[in-house]
Amino acid sequence: MKTMTSLEAQNRFGELIDTSQREPVLITRRGRPVSIVISPGGDTRSAFLHFMKVVRELSPLSGKAAAEAVHEFAVNTGNQAAQDGLTEDKITALVHANR
Repeated sequence: MKTMTSLEAQNRFGELIDTSQREPVLITRRGRPVSIVISPGGDTRSAFLHFMKVVRELSPLSGKAAAEAVHEFAVNTGNQAAQDGLTEDKITALVHANR
């Protein structure tokens, strides 16, 4: 993963955008991570996987902490899906429609 300082990102914005289309770019300020630039490239699944890879590199979890983080993510995702009106029946229909 490419790393740039916030000043470099500001001064070389075009390069930042070009690089982010190939790989995630970590932006740092005073040596600490402050942002990640990821290009969706038309494929949100790929962008999400890149994001998860970066998170894993920056904040590795294992054991109980990893299980708790996965559980929290699943609960939050389920809650958001419910708020958006996504039901088990709708999920089943989407799965069958895309086979």
